[in-house]
Parts: sequence; structure tokens; C-alpha cells
Amino acid sequence: MNTLVSKPLAINLHFNDDTMWLELADGRQLGVPLAYFPRLLNAAPEQREEYSISGGGTGLHWNKLDEDILVENLLLGIGDVQTRSLKAEAEKVTPRMLN
Repeated sequence: MNTLVSKPLAINLHFNDDTMWLELADGRQLGVPLAYFPRLLNAAPEQREEYSISGGGTGLHWNKLDEDILVENLLLGIGDVQTRSLKAEAEKVTPRMLN
């Protein structure tokens, strides 16, 4: 079973050229490739820094970029790119009628 013991809470965030670095309340640090989030990848460094930590640490928000990220999803490896890919694949599937 894949269960998180407690909700991961963000306390700090910073960037380098190709990675978003998230510091969690329990001391862990997580590096996430910006390629997972095209809006952040294509944003100017100053735009990336205009974020807020929302939901008591459960989310990240960029108002001007219209980007919202759940911290829990980052730990599960879910990025904007994967979400879009999964939706596109689901739309390709044609339901079959049962006899």
C-alpha cells in the first residue's frame, strides 16, 4: 500500500535554471524538473519567484502564471505534463458496448 503518513507541507521554495526546489516542514527537500510544469519553465525567473504557499503548506500558487500545484502530487511524481498526457490518452479511448 502506498500511503503518506502525514500531509507534506511546504515551507520554502527556490529555483535554479531547470529545477524547482521545495523544502518541506519535516526537513525533506524535493527537486522537481521545471519541464514538469511548462508555465514555470517558460516563465522569467522573476515570475517564478512571485509564488505563495497556500493551504497551510499543501499547495503552491502563482497568480500571474495561473499555476497551482499540490505538494502531495509532487511527491507522487505528478506534474502538469503527466496530467495533460493522461487526459489526452483517456480521450483517445473509445467506450465499447457490451452485448
